[in-house]
Amino acid sequence: MADRTLTAFERMWLARTDRRAFLLGGLTLLGAGAFTRVQARPRWDESPFALGVASGDPADDGVVLWTRLVRDPLNGGGMPPAPVDVRWEVADDESMRRIVKHGRVTASAAWAHSVHVEVDGLEPGRVYWYRFHAGAATSPVGRTRTLPRRSDDVDRLRFAFVSCQHYEAGFFTAYRHLAAEDLDVVFHLGDYIYEGPGRDSQARKHHGLELATLEDYRNRYAQYRLDPDLQAAHAAFPWIVTPDDHEVDNNYAGAVSENNDPPDLFMRRRAAAYQAYYEHMPLRRRSVPRGPAIQLYRQFNYGKLASFFVLDTRQFRTDQPCGDGLKPQCPGMSDPRATLLGPAQERWLFDEVGRSNGQWNVLPQQVMMAKVDRMPGPDERFSMDQWSGYDACRTRLLEFFAARRPSNPIVLTGDIHSNWVNDLKVNFRDAAAAAVATEFVGTSIATGGDGVDQAPAMKDVLGENPFVKFQNSQRGYVSCSVTREAWHADYHVLDYVSRPGAPRKTRASFRVTNGRPGAERL
Repeated sequence: MADRTLTAFERMWLARTDRRAFLLGGLTLLGAGAFTRVQARPRWDESPFALGVASGDPADDGVVLWTRLVRDPLNGGGMPPAPVDVRWEVADDESMRRIVKHGRVTASAAWAHSVHVEVDGLEPGRVYWYRFHAGAATSPVGRTRTLPRRSDDVDRLRFAFVSCQHYEAGFFTAYRHLAAEDLDVVFHLGDYIYEGPGRDSQARKHHGLELATLEDYRNRYAQYRLDPDLQAAHAAFPWIVTPDDHEVDNNYAGAVSENNDPPDLFMRRRAAAYQAYYEHMPLRRRSVPRGPAIQLYRQFNYGKLASFFVLDTRQFRTDQPCGDGLKPQCPGMSDPRATLLGPAQERWLFDEVGRSNGQWNVLPQQVMMAKVDRMPGPDERFSMDQWSGYDACRTRLLEFFAARRPSNPIVLTGDIHSNWVNDLKVNFRDAAAAAVATEFVGTSIATGGDGVDQAPAMKDVLGENPFVKFQNSQRGYVSCSVTREAWHADYHVLDYVSRPGAPRKTRASFRVTNGRPGAERL
């Protein structure tokens, strides 16, 4: 660092992360040190459950229950350093009269007084309700659902997938509509928070500066979690989550930050970001971060009907091989060493999909897989931050689909703040080539503001990419209904998010028929 001038962000970082802040921030598992006496009967002026409740990572015998105790959410939580005793209950009725499971857990300052309860011993494929108690305070009641057994024949699965909820860009009205649906599970595909400083003249304003420390990230998650529409969606269904870039830093790749900060400095920031992510998500113990590392790729099976292989395309990726942004074809795109997944995750994916007996094999992940040329005319431009910047890695996966022919591969994608439906091919330049999988790309909850139905310039882009079946740039989410015979996807959109209360409408619907890759518009 002595050989160059510090960036503004590095100066800010160094000013805000002294040794005391680093240690007290809890970047290790040492706990709260001398504060060992548990508060069994804390007293509250207001409810400590202001951030709501959530459930996630469901299994056929249980689920993770989440909450976080706070007194001053936007200023480090405002909790005393002592751990707090929290009681939890699970019932098989909404009125919480028939308690089937209950217990106690300690919420510690080292983990921001967050609570992660891994409930087991529940029945497969059924709905439960849950709540928490801390002293005399009681949380709202949440609703969750276990998965069917892996060996069960299941008639139908209903779920939604979402991404990109920039708080400043708009209101989370889409979540209010989503919470009213009848769903089994929700997939969040990244950009749960945005890391930038608060800006004036937006629909809403971020609290604080550019995120750098663990407390910064905690405060930002707390601000998002205070949103009532987001709380309603979390309380209605179990969520399966995976982050993208903005949970840490825009377009970061492995140990490389957006502004090429020194790796040791950036990895400290990544460690803080990953810890705050875990603290605010209903994740299992297997995902407890260890410094700048967190286990996020994992598998879920919905009976014999569907197998989900959740991917992490940020933590293990190599740097964008041809620089960031939209670029013409360049040699680095075809470098076999360039990867979005890393060798271990890629092997895991091929092994697990190769042995799957699911009727539908689904990859919930972050960035667009289709090779879309974004430049009208004879010139070409591809996004280097998406799979197009890592062509060899994508080709290996699509060739695997073509050769091994797993049953009905489906890719679910977020990130791009617009809706797309794409047929995935080994050779995207061959208009006659058969599809080997189908990609559904969901728009943002709020990122990008109100959006438009379809920009005029996109007509030429779509004409040059015949494998693209649909594109739309409004806000919203995608809900899917899956049977053994067909996959049905509804693209729900809102005309505006710059103010609350927008009605929902279904902009387009698509079907994939069992055994026939490729989407058909309904």
